[in-house]
Amino acid sequence: MAALLVFGLHVRNFGYFGGTGGHIATWGFGAGATGVSFFFILSGFVLMWSARPGDRAPAFWWRRIARIYPVHLVTAAIALLMGLTLAHQAKPTLYQALANVLLLHSWWRPWWQTLDPVSWSLACEAFFYAAFPLLALWLRRLGARGSAVLAGLSVLAVLVLAWSDAHHWLGQPLYSFPAARLPEFVLGAAVARIVGLGQWRGPSPQASLALAIIGYFLVPHVPAGYPATTCTLIGFALLIPAAAVADLRGLPSMWRHRRLVRLGELSFAFYMIHLLVLRIGTNLLGTSPHFGVLPALTTTVVAFAVALGLSWALYEGLERPARRLLLRRYSRREHRAGQPAVGRQS
Repeated sequence: MAALLVFGLHVRNFGYFGGTGGHIATWGFGAGATGVSFFFILSGFVLMWSARPGDRAPAFWWRRIARIYPVHLVTAAIALLMGLTLAHQAKPTLYQALANVLLLHSWWRPWWQTLDPVSWSLACEAFFYAAFPLLALWLRRLGARGSAVLAGLSVLAVLVLAWSDAHHWLGQPLYSFPAARLPEFVLGAAVARIVGLGQWRGPSPQASLALAIIGYFLVPHVPAGYPATTCTLIGFALLIPAAAVADLRGLPSMWRHRRLVRLGELSFAFYMIHLLVLRIGTNLLGTSPHFGVLPALTTTVVAFAVALGLSWALYEGLERPARRLLLRRYSRREHRAGQPAVGRQS
């Protein structure tokens, strides 16, 4: 669902819908960028939940490389090919392309949307991964109360950074700056620690979802960019552990439906490919075509179907086999060195 929010935002930005349809698209998906904040919080939660004592940092980092790099490199190559061959596409310099491949481009604002624009969030994730072994070590020493304090400090950090960004106190906008997005990741990890200790006392999934939706529709009332994160932060930070606890208790959940689980498996590849599909569409449709409702809906459905089909191909043909291959080779190398093999991919 978070990936669909981002997709809807980009459809709105590409101007498929004109007139009343455009207003409705803006109402429904103008705040879609908050889906990335959901990813950051969820990433911290999942990694802390799946972390195991004794896991070494190099093994953890290699698992993350195996998880994201195959799709990242292929989508970057596609974006580069598009830039060199198609109209209306940016042509990166050598240094910009290299920074993107190394997931460093979000540290320098002029480069943050180099090649596949959505990869800016991967640069943030790469920074989170670099910091995670130390964060996990720290959290394991904290009880539920200490983890709750850390979660509160993370929320406070986001609020302070949002205020600073809205008042232009810092040298660059913070929306894509990796260090500024770290508190969201830490918040997710701290909440996971509380759930793991069996001390979560948050609201139900339904109440948490209601708070997240209310926050989502508050986004247009705050300055654009990083400050929008503050609207959905609490709702997302409550919703993720509430859903996890519901799973642990075996409570009914639509998200465990087989088809939704499958879409979740494809969501990373979908996120990475969908904007490239929309960009290619500008060569067929022009920029900001502002169609009527029916042609715009048809175009959106076609773009979604193409992106979903490509995400399936990326997942089955690249993401899964490349991950297995990289982890297998690392395990063999560790075994020959007499070290513990890499555990199951988280």
